[in-house]
Amino acid sequence: MTSIYRNRGISEQVEAVHNGAISAAELAAAVRTDITRYERKLKAWVALSQENTAIPVPGETAPDPRPLAGISIGVKDIIDVAGLPTRSGSPITADAPARSDAAFVARLRELGAVIQGKTVTTEFGYFSPGPTANPWDHSHTPGGSSSGSAAAVGANTIAVALGTQTAGSLTRPASFCGAAGMVLAVGSVPMTGVHGLSKTLDALGLLTRTVADLDYVHAAITGREYDSTPQPVPGETTLHVWQGSDLLPLAPQMQDLLREVPRLSDEVGAGNELLDWNDHVTTLASDHRTVMGHEAARTMATVRAEHGTELSPQLQELLRSGSEVPEQDYREALIRREISYRALERKLGADGIIIGPAAQGPAPDRSTGTGSPDLSRPWQLLGLPVVVVPGARATTGMPLGLQLIGLPGSEPRLLALGRRLEQLLRRLPSFSEHNTQPTLKDLTW
Repeated sequence: MTSIYRNRGISEQVEAVHNGAISAAELAAAVRTDITRYERKLKAWVALSQENTAIPVPGETAPDPRPLAGISIGVKDIIDVAGLPTRSGSPITADAPARSDAAFVARLRELGAVIQGKTVTTEFGYFSPGPTANPWDHSHTPGGSSSGSAAAVGANTIAVALGTQTAGSLTRPASFCGAAGMVLAVGSVPMTGVHGLSKTLDALGLLTRTVADLDYVHAAITGREYDSTPQPVPGETTLHVWQGSDLLPLAPQMQDLLREVPRLSDEVGAGNELLDWNDHVTTLASDHRTVMGHEAARTMATVRAEHGTELSPQLQELLRSGSEVPEQDYREALIRREISYRALERKLGADGIIIGPAAQGPAPDRSTGTGSPDLSRPWQLLGLPVVVVPGARATTGMPLGLQLIGLPGSEPRLLALGRRLEQLLRRLPSFSEHNTQPTLKDLTW
């Protein structure tokens, strides 16, 4: 009986709880069963909650009117959950349980969500990978650092998980694991109880199975009304197509997917043009490294002093190089960020949205690392909201994701567009690694 509701969209699950067809506890228990069933191979979780709301009470069917009633949430293990330790993917952190929830977790509980436990993160949210496997092929990386959250959602063991992003920590795992993802605009929600690396760059985010689910959860959190029917994209919307190749060479499958964007934009009723902004993009990506390194070195100064040799080589190098960034270089990077932000406001206007690759291509082999975050660096430095749209596939079956980027305040439009695009992406044929098409720069826009 519970499986009937377990695999439906979040809005339908909540409706079933609201009308008493299933209790919140029964729904949460079904999720716990799936988590434990697949965890031996997936390795997405570091700790599971023991709270009573995850255990069904015999005969309980009382409706719960809250907008996330019975919806299970996984929480990335750099975010505090009361009663569970926050280990941040490192053996040097304390195993004492957090005394209180992070502010964002507390908000989800108020809305009726069930916190199922903590998901795997890379070491302190940086590059050193955890044990999590990609749900589509266990020999491939799930990305980093929101790897456990993305894999748990991509494997359909949970409908919602929390992630964070400082560089490409959410967009890349979402793309690699076939999940919908949303990076919230920097500063748009309280970060109390989130153990990040950089106050300028750290942002919270959501991972769900579909963009419609993202839209529902975002609407619940913000208090806006959710519409179960995807709305038409306003005719004045322009998609600014970003090729990403100014930062990274794209895999043939991703290049072919981007070639579909002009046709897809026509189908959703939006205009399109090539994003001519390479000088800003490359400068922002470089300045992101400067800001991240400088602030991470300050954030982690005590940890480095006390446990330097116990940290991974990747994190040691970040903190070493970051400590050597001159204060003047850091200040100048922040000034250039503000200049670029104002320039982007003028370029996008009221109706512009950027669309581009969420990752370089399909998830690479785990032996090569977690993949490059470079395609997210410019937008993260600007603090912009991002929606990752799943649905496209390589011929190997591995997922491919596109990212929609807008200015703060454009979140409902990003989600509405993402819902319509996802429907179209799921109808596309799969993309081969053998690319004989003309290069993107040769296309006429």
